[in-house]
Amino acid sequence: MRDVILCECFARDGLQHEPDYLPTHIKRRLVERFADIGFQRIEATSYSNPAVIPQFADASALLAVLQRRAGVFYKATCANVRAVERAVTDLDAGHGANEISLLVSASESHSRRNLKRSRADQWLNIEQMADKALNQFRLIGTVSVAFGCPFEGRVSEASVLADVEQFAKRGVKFVTLGDTTGVATPQSVKRLFGAVLASFPEITPIAHFHDTRATGLVNYVAALEVGVTHYDCAFGGVGGHPTKVKYGGGHTGNVSTEDWINLLESMGVSTGIDLDRLLDVAAECEAALGRELHSRVLRCGMNPLLHSTVSPSDIIQ
Repeated sequence: MRDVILCECFARDGLQHEPDYLPTHIKRRLVERFADIGFQRIEATSYSNPAVIPQFADASALLAVLQRRAGVFYKATCANVRAVERAVTDLDAGHGANEISLLVSASESHSRRNLKRSRADQWLNIEQMADKALNQFRLIGTVSVAFGCPFEGRVSEASVLADVEQFAKRGVKFVTLGDTTGVATPQSVKRLFGAVLASFPEITPIAHFHDTRATGLVNYVAALEVGVTHYDCAFGGVGGHPTKVKYGGGHTGNVSTEDWINLLESMGVSTGIDLDRLLDVAAECEAALGRELHSRVLRCGMNPLLHSTVSPSDIIQ
């Protein structure tokens, strides 16, 4: 039994930030390890243009050799119709992803910078993508910069809710809200996710936050408190944006998987992840990239009180 569903994003969102190519056999081992220790959702790869993001030139090759575990969703990111067509081709060949993401930016400036399209054009693009993908994959809609844009500043919550509604109209049942540059606060998180849960009961919202200003964990707890059950994270807090894209200096990565799991389990929230093997996998991710990653728990270990029992007499009245 688990109370929350975590998506491990190291192999896609994490690696898109890496300038050096990670060989396919290492990606395969890591993705398989993620499934082995209990992740039910894994970002496996991206059907990106290899000229733009060389890291995923092996998307089809990786999916062809990946050993699947029953009950696990392996996601591939798709930016355009051509990407969905590649996903369908791999699926027809018997080794495709079973989940794909469709991405829109909440601001016009970020859309033009990140997707090379206006928001209006991207919604037309998404409609074509959804038509090709529906009933073949589980679709994940994603709204980037949902809590604030690095180019325009504040983003209208009403506009984000309108984007969620647009995804719902296209048959998308899971919608990710992204805090792309770490500007969300617990108050804004509760307000926006609370509105999504209240207005779209048919939608399962997903939190995808970057820990740019060390607010990722507190904002995830805020989402948990209003009823969000699905979260994205990446071992070592890696990733954030393609290596050639810069939205400012400093740390840009995802919420660290091992830190988030440690906090959840310490709070009594079950993740379904094998805690005895969690840090071994975190260390494998660190070894794969050849440097120390942004992980508190890998340095100091899991909460030593995690498995202790508390008697009523120990609790201060």
